[in-house]
Amino acid sequence: MITPAYREIILEMVIKGVGLREISRILKVSRNTVRSVIKKGIAPEPLRESKYVNHLPEIKELFRECKGNAVRVKEELESRHDIIIPYQTLTWIIRKYGIGKKKKDKRAGEYVFEPGEEMQHDTSPHDLKLDGRKITAQCASLVLAYSRKIYVQYYPCFTRFECKVFLAKAFTFMDGVCGKCIIDNSHVVVASGVGPDAVINPEMEHFGKIYKTEFEAHWLNDSDRKARVERPFHYIENNFIPGRKFADWQDLNNQAEDWCRNTSNPKYKRSLGMSPDAAYIIEKPALKPLPPFTPPIYQSCYRVVDIQGYVQLDTNRYSVPHKLVGTKLEVQKHWDKVLVYDKQRKVAEHNRIIDRKETRATLPGHHPPLNSRKSHKGPPKEEILLLGKSEDLDRYVYNLKKRSRGRGVINLRRLLNLKRTYPHGPFMAGISKALVYGLYDLARLEKIILDNISGDFFDLS
Repeated sequence: MITPAYREIILEMVIKGVGLREISRILKVSRNTVRSVIKKGIAPEPLRESKYVNHLPEIKELFRECKGNAVRVKEELESRHDIIIPYQTLTWIIRKYGIGKKKKDKRAGEYVFEPGEEMQHDTSPHDLKLDGRKITAQCASLVLAYSRKIYVQYYPCFTRFECKVFLAKAFTFMDGVCGKCIIDNSHVVVASGVGPDAVINPEMEHFGKIYKTEFEAHWLNDSDRKARVERPFHYIENNFIPGRKFADWQDLNNQAEDWCRNTSNPKYKRSLGMSPDAAYIIEKPALKPLPPFTPPIYQSCYRVVDIQGYVQLDTNRYSVPHKLVGTKLEVQKHWDKVLVYDKQRKVAEHNRIIDRKETRATLPGHHPPLNSRKSHKGPPKEEILLLGKSEDLDRYVYNLKKRSRGRGVINLRRLLNLKRTYPHGPFMAGISKALVYGLYDLARLEKIILDNISGDFFDLS
């Protein structure tokens, strides 16, 4: 069958006066074919329709029921409808009329961005090992749409607090911001509505004003609108995570930043014709500069110090000085630390516990032992009252203290009572006699003293 292009060439050669034999020789077609083309002119030959086209409805229905099995379609046509169609003809009809074939996708467009025009932000859950434990972390990413420069960090969850922490670090990493930041329709940034009609949360809107950028959500289910940030997630998950070990969240995020700086951004991109770092040099003059000062990012709440001397934050407990039990304090949650204030006075600063629950952090000096007593310094007062009166008494006090438990306060106090109760002479005589015999049992010492004074004060005959 001769093609339409050959028909046009043959007719054009005829008009220019080329002979029949010459046309046949040049185009390598028979002279009868040339005569037939000249006779019919440029009108193409009508395509023949198959005589089985009238059975298209039955073929389509059976093709759906048989789940695309052409052999079963042929068998069911014969058994149900007494329609016999050769298998090759049946498959030709299926191909020609596109039975069971999915519709082709519509023509795709392309987003073109100027330097400094737009940046895109999104998150994605990634499975990884942190300190030997399997966890699911939220990967947050920010990409400059023109240069494709990327910044990545990981968080245990992604609330509005983590979002502001991440964006502040990302803007610092980029050393500038674009006038517009495309986000999805999650309620981390969006307060209500969908797409360009969405209302941005006032807290995030104020945060954007500090950096002179505006947040804009794409239409629902239109993730291609932020493909600059969607596409790299697969690359991050399969290039950054495999083969790396992470000790804690700080180590994880430090390695993620190094990966962005030394691996991802210097890598050549075919779609750019250069690396993101090279394209960033072009985009940098168009970025808006960072503000000269940015306020710290933290969440503030008020807690009453419990009876054990702790304030609670995110299921964990942080110590404060024990004198503040029952006091209402301000607790500031920063990304890496927790600050506790009593009005304007900072009373505690802790490293924030991120990856654990029901944990207590206690600083030295906050909670002295409950059963502690102040240590006694110097000799007991009873010893002071006994010493210095007599050499024998001093020796007896020294030996008695050596044989007593602890500081010997109980025995010294009892000896002092004996000294105060009985006359000085009999008492000192008893002490001297006890020293001779090495007698330090105070009950027996008292009996000796009583024997010394029996004739003077008592009638014991």
